[in-house]
Amino acid sequence: MKILAISGSSRRLSTNTALLNAMKEMAPEGVEFIVFSRLDSLPIFSPDAEGALTPEVVCDFIKLVQECDGLIISSPEYARAIPGGLKNAIDWMVSRFEIVDKPVALAHASHRGDDMLHSLRLVLSTVSSKFFEDHFLRISLIGKAPDEVYELLRSTELQKDVSRFLDTYLAEIRGSSSQCID
Repeated sequence: MKILAISGSSRRLSTNTALLNAMKEMAPEGVEFIVFSRLDSLPIFSPDAEGALTPEVVCDFIKLVQECDGLIISSPEYARAIPGGLKNAIDWMVSRFEIVDKPVALAHASHRGDDMLHSLRLVLSTVSSKFFEDHFLRISLIGKAPDEVYELLRSTELQKDVSRFLDTYLAEIRGSSSQCID
């Protein structure tokens, strides 16, 4: 199984990226976990740049989405909203089909950010028919450096939370896939 984890932050020392990288290390055997943290590499979406004119970097990103079995998104809140880079990436997929039936779950590295999360949930429920709105991992990591995030997530209780989140999400993906076969 292949999971694409998208960080909504392009900051080099992002706690959301650190959370996803730590989750990658904790992923069960047999799960390929790819962390994408370069939303700043995608050009600003324009309908005029779709189809044959789609930039190669966008095609590469879309291919990652297409080839994964599920998406986990972890994002900060910027001015009570979805960061522009994450919204831009989603905009590139709005008129495409790669994300429509893709299971999507959220993780969040802060105790705050509810306005962004509400907006992101609304957007994701619009673009994916398999957005698992209630499947959510929140760990307060605000102000932590990546090495501190890794150390905290190795603690017994937080490690259990992450493992439970991943195990439940992977089971939902498997259940979702088997329903498509029936």
